[in-house]
Amino acid sequence: MNRFVAAAIFGLIATTGAQAEVTEEMIANDQMMTNQVVTNGMGRHLQRYSPLETLNKDNVKNLVPAWAFSLGGEKQRGQETQPIVYDGVMYITGSYSRLYAIDIETGKEIWQYDARLPEGILPCCDVINRGAAIYGDKIIFGTLDARIVALNKDTGDVVWRDKIDDYKAGYSYTAAPMIVNGLVITGNSGGEFGIVGAVQARDVNTGDLVWNRPVIEGHMGMLNGEESTMTGTLNATWPGDMWKTGGGATWLGGSYDARTDTIIFGTGNPAPWNSHLRNAGTPTEGNKGDNLYAASRIGIDPATGEIKWHYQTTPREGWDYDGVNEVVAYDDRDGNQRLATADRNGFFYVLDAADGGFVGATPFVKDISWAEGIDDTGRPIFVEDNRPGNPADAADGKKGEVVFASPSFLGGKNWMPMAFSQKTGNFYVPSNEWGMDIWNEPVTYKKGAAYLGSGFTIKPNYEDHIGSLKAIDPDSLEVVWEAKNDAPLWGGVMATAGGLVFYGTPEGEFVALDDETGEKLWSFQTGSGIVGQPITWEQDGEQFVSVISGWGGAVPLWGGEVAKKVNYLNQGGLLWTFRLPKELASAN
Repeated sequence: MNRFVAAAIFGLIATTGAQAEVTEEMIANDQMMTNQVVTNGMGRHLQRYSPLETLNKDNVKNLVPAWAFSLGGEKQRGQETQPIVYDGVMYITGSYSRLYAIDIETGKEIWQYDARLPEGILPCCDVINRGAAIYGDKIIFGTLDARIVALNKDTGDVVWRDKIDDYKAGYSYTAAPMIVNGLVITGNSGGEFGIVGAVQARDVNTGDLVWNRPVIEGHMGMLNGEESTMTGTLNATWPGDMWKTGGGATWLGGSYDARTDTIIFGTGNPAPWNSHLRNAGTPTEGNKGDNLYAASRIGIDPATGEIKWHYQTTPREGWDYDGVNEVVAYDDRDGNQRLATADRNGFFYVLDAADGGFVGATPFVKDISWAEGIDDTGRPIFVEDNRPGNPADAADGKKGEVVFASPSFLGGKNWMPMAFSQKTGNFYVPSNEWGMDIWNEPVTYKKGAAYLGSGFTIKPNYEDHIGSLKAIDPDSLEVVWEAKNDAPLWGGVMATAGGLVFYGTPEGEFVALDDETGEKLWSFQTGSGIVGQPITWEQDGEQFVSVISGWGGAVPLWGGEVAKKVNYLNQGGLLWTFRLPKELASAN
């Protein structure tokens, strides 16, 4: 029996019966407790897989709207939330740091909380929020001014709030927090402003900071109010004082692998983007210029914040290939404990769950230009001619050589989460086929100012599509099937035991595919682009599916020629909930 399923069944037996408060056991067994969704990712392993099979390939055509909820007002920009469902209530976050409690039977609002955002916030990539965490009697989420807020889940009243970091220095927060053993785990955003990425843990009841772990070498960690250990070794892979503004934002949040008791976070781009300014050595001088631990995956002890292991997907990164994309914990078909991640750099990686060790990698997008492949040690084989040029080599020193790089800096896959099916053993990866002209420019750090040192223009690689949902076999590292889409994909994916894969498109279509073939079995036009994350649960013997619709995010802001291609798409803010009526569940 799958280890996750076995653990979940045990926990389900131990926690049956109605409880007003959310417990650690409920969170740990979220995947199997099908009347709730109390974690981001439908389980802290982030598989986004439901064992429900009432809704299946034969009857999905009978899925109908149950209700829709409007976020209201004029604050409709990039709705990327994943709903939380517990005890008859759905909780969603909205753009501009809002949180709503909704009756799941009627779709009526119970309460709404609007954060009081100050002037001068510096969100990089739209004013989005990706969801909340729930524990005890609290619902917890982060705000664009880099704060974390705990509300009473029944009333919306503030229980505690705390500062993650200084928004005036470019810090913000957009991810869904995670709860592990009574600790609220958060990262930070702001990699384009020369901030320093970190992972923090707070007491869920009080908001008190328990530990802080910066992810760039040279910075000191904190445990229980005192300095703990240094991250890495000072100046081992960073020159001079550049580590002090080294980037590595942990902006997507993390996963938790209960098998090894490890929190796993990805880290963003090193700052500035211009790799020549950060390179303490040439490629022939070992790994001195890798700039650890940016563009990496990091395993962290949840009790102390100590780093257990790291794997760097893009050493000496120079294209804004953040390493933040989610790490999914799963068992392969032979029962090996594995981790998988689809990186912004265009490669899909399989790692050993015990120590993050490299197992294998394969391209999941076409036309990768920055590397020839991944060697046996897990390091990329760079194509140095396709690295943006050094401005110092230019006659005027103002602009390095322009190169065309693929994928674009928005990545073969960006933030939008993939799904893993325990039924097929495959991953379902939302990807994009695009490239960019990119060049380097001189830059100096200034607090609260963009710290890029690069310019860029994104371009589609193909005329007939940009988006591509791919089914990937993590054992053979082969693409099983592909579903193309005209516009870029920017929303999450969900798989079910009923043989279905759900996702949404910027064109507003919410789609269910056959998990084995990629055939479209059902779709619904939601009225705005979907960049949110679907969930499913059961209620009164019926299966429900929810997704939020509301176009926005990074593409219309940073997309260059691609942004022009999708500028006709309307923004919005509407939560759709669908049901499979009992009388139609067996109808073919």
